[in-house]
Amino acid sequence: ARPVESGGGLVQAGGSLRLSCTASGFPFAIYSMAWFRQAPGKEREGVSCINPSGITTMYGDSVKGRATISRDNAKNTLDLQMSSLKSEDAATYYCAAIQSCGNVKFIVPTFADWGQGTQVTVSS
Repeated sequence: ARPVESGGGLVQAGGSLRLSCTASGFPFAIYSMAWFRQAPGKEREGVSCINPSGITTMYGDSVKGRATISRDNAKNTLDLQMSSLKSEDAATYYCAAIQSCGNVKFIVPTFADWGQGTQVTVSS
């Protein structure tokens, strides 16, 4: 159940980026999904999550108003559109199935395996 993330890269501060994740090996449509990120020297943190139907979405305070999470259950894909990028957004971003979508500070991955992630670098 290891997802594959893509879409990262080098972007100027204030720019936008769309991250994508393709999942396989589990019934994607019945799981809440989330984006996490980990900056060098820091712990991995929850960024945003979405419930199975896509109706409920949650965002961390650091990205609220600048990020939009979405999913396509027919394609087993999860996206994160980010805008007005800041230097503090620089990190490796991971997607994961989670137990339930709520406060992103407390979301818990369902599976032990993480993908390779996709790196976002923000230049000033």
